[in-house]
Amino acid sequence: MEKGQKVELEMMETTGLEKIEAGGTAEKPPVRPISLMRLVLACAVAGGVQYGWALQLSLLTPYVQTLGLSHALSSVMWICGPIAGFVVQPCVGYWSDRCRLAIGRRRPFILGGCLLICIAVIVIGFSSDIGFALGDTKLHCKDYSGARVHAAIVFVFGFWILDFSNNLVQGPARALMADLSGAHGCHQANAIFSSWMAFGNIIGYASGSTGAWHKWFPFLMTKACCEACANLKGAFLIAMILLLTSVAVTVIFANEVPLSEIEAAAKETALDTSGSTVIETESPKKEENGGILNFFRSLKDLPPGMLSVLLVTCLTWLSWFPFNMYDTDWMGREIYHGEPKGTPSQVSAYERGVRDGAFGLLLNSVVLAGTSLLIQPVCRKFSARMVWVMTNVVLSILMAVTCIIGTWSIKDFNNASNKLPVTAEKDVRAVALSLFTVLGFPLAILYSIPFAVTAQLAATQGGGQGLCVGVLNISIVIPQVIVSLGAGPWDALFGKGNTPAFAVASVVGLVGGIVGFFKLPRTSGSSFKTIAMGGH
Repeated sequence: MEKGQKVELEMMETTGLEKIEAGGTAEKPPVRPISLMRLVLACAVAGGVQYGWALQLSLLTPYVQTLGLSHALSSVMWICGPIAGFVVQPCVGYWSDRCRLAIGRRRPFILGGCLLICIAVIVIGFSSDIGFALGDTKLHCKDYSGARVHAAIVFVFGFWILDFSNNLVQGPARALMADLSGAHGCHQANAIFSSWMAFGNIIGYASGSTGAWHKWFPFLMTKACCEACANLKGAFLIAMILLLTSVAVTVIFANEVPLSEIEAAAKETALDTSGSTVIETESPKKEENGGILNFFRSLKDLPPGMLSVLLVTCLTWLSWFPFNMYDTDWMGREIYHGEPKGTPSQVSAYERGVRDGAFGLLLNSVVLAGTSLLIQPVCRKFSARMVWVMTNVVLSILMAVTCIIGTWSIKDFNNASNKLPVTAEKDVRAVALSLFTVLGFPLAILYSIPFAVTAQLAATQGGGQGLCVGVLNISIVIPQVIVSLGAGPWDALFGKGNTPAFAVASVVGLVGGIVGFFKLPRTSGSSFKTIAMGGH
């Protein structure tokens, strides 16, 4: 081989391998054919993880207040999620692209993350028992309503492990979905992934809405753990079983291509291009930097319209997160007039409200799943931009309606001559559950259109799909930090309820609609393709 040909071929090989090391793929990466049913089963882990997310969203904020954490401080507990999403997902994505284990690049991280989730579930479920053993009190849980400091610390520790573990699984699971899509295409794989998420939401909220776990498994009740605690414990233990089952299905049916085969494909592609024989030489490698540093260096490559998408996404999530974090607490406090640390009748009413809120989230998830099927034809007719703008306006109105319902409920309760029993009025309860249901429509849009517009910008203006979606996740993380740190203290200034945060959410949603109308890129409806990304 001539020296020039050898150098040219080595450069081709190096370029192909460097694309893989940078998180890309070779020109013709090896794809193992996969049937549609096998692809469905390979995405099963999404359902198991989302079941746990649903329980986390519906039950944990109310429960931690029964341990003594204030309503204001309970919001700070959620700061872990944004931190994990900001740090864990980019780094894990970087490392999983380079994993050289024989079982594949993604499955080791999915397995490790799911095992950590199981540990977190056990810590959360048994936090009251652990706190009792550490000396919180010697009284029976029926006779003690004070703070349980050790239990609260253990609970928050488990909560943080759960958030980090969920982020550890989610990134590689989505990358695995794309790796396996093959001839079926990423859009169909995305739809399957989102369907599993919807299924996990539905059964998770159904589990959270029932108060019968302590009856089905009476051995879960202990001196430190009464009915509400036993119900939480039972739901989370079932979550662990479902997660282990789903991850086993994914690991078995996700026939990954190891990195060594992908690198071999890159060399074969270089050989086919050059038409020459390869002389075995060691390809030079660039010095690797940390994944998160490369991620931030790439921000300069964002397409021009991306900044507007990030701004509107940030405003939309600022409008959504207050309800997302406090929905079941709102049902327990404002609708059922309960208190997590009040009298026995108030505690009972609060727990019924939390279960009813979880039932409302179940209805919300059913509507979300159905609406996802309608987004593509609606956007083709009206454009993704206009659908997103109108959804923000609708979200603003619904947040205002939430404030009205809460004020109406509290006013009726305060005006009642006899405030016993502590419970919700039937009309108020029906309207509140209807609100939960209707909110499934804007949530479906929020889970789909920002990601679809981002994908279209990356495809037409450059910047890279992975980079753009990663930056979009940051625009979701920032609002969560703001709400986590600010919602609790803000509500505390106005009587410790949830209405003040919902009022601000209504205003922000309207601002997001106005900004979106003037700033969002004008994507054509005919070229819109739904990418239902879902998640937290």
